[in-house]
Formats: sequence, C-alpha cells, structure tokens
Amino acid sequence: MLEQLRKGDVLVVWKLDRLSRSLKDVLLLMEKVEQAGAGFRSLTEVIDTTSPGGRMMMQMVGTFAEFERAMLRERTQNGLDAARKQGRIGGRRPKLKPHQQKEIVSLVNSGQKNAADAARLFNVHPATISRLLQRDKIP
Repeated sequence: MLEQLRKGDVLVVWKLDRLSRSLKDVLLLMEKVEQAGAGFRSLTEVIDTTSPGGRMMMQMVGTFAEFERAMLRERTQNGLDAARKQGRIGGRRPKLKPHQQKEIVSLVNSGQKNAADAARLFNVHPATISRLLQRDKIP
C-alpha cells in the first residue's frame, strides 16, 4: 500500500488507531508517507502531517490510542481471570459429553469401530475423533 504512494497523494484512514497497533509503527508509517512526498488524513481526528503541530498532534493521538488498546487488553485479561476463578472456561462447548468420549475411545481401541465410523455414529467431524484419540494416548 505505502509503496504505491506518490508525491501529492494523500493516505486517508478512518481513525489513526486503525492504521497501526503501536505508536512506533504509526511513526514508521508516517515517515514512509513523508518520504514518498504524500500526505496523511484521518477522518475522525484533525491531523495535518505537513506542519510540526500536526505531527505532534498525530503522535499524541497515537499515544492515547496505544494506551487505550493496552487498557482494553488488560481489562479483558482481568475479566478472563475472574471468570476462571469462578470455574468458567472460555471457548466452544465440547461436541461430545464425557461419557460419549469414553465410549468412542473404547470402541476404537477395542477394534469394534474405526475413527471414521465412530465419527459418523456420533455425528461429528473425523478430526474431532482424531483429537480425542490423540489426547487419550498422552500419558
């Protein structure tokens, strides 16, 4: 994208934090835009990178955006930790109940069914059976 910028072009983004995830990356991207002789415009923040004040404003907005992302990441992690302490786990619910998993393992290990037959019998993808059998093999 930045390789295609030419003198007089303007890089337009909706919001500065949509351009990059860190201030360092924003500054590197802005340097490349400047080297290409192009301008930068954010539709939600008033930023004019052709003036010293505009560059300072861009850096300040980028700093706050990075801070906001870090706070969001921290709050999310704290929420996940609190949920784990309450016994909740994230992710998709298992397709098979524990007694079904045991039954599949015993059917396949005894040779009564192969993995593909067990998958059809329990209406799951064969990969589900493969993962179950791999997990069962681990001591």
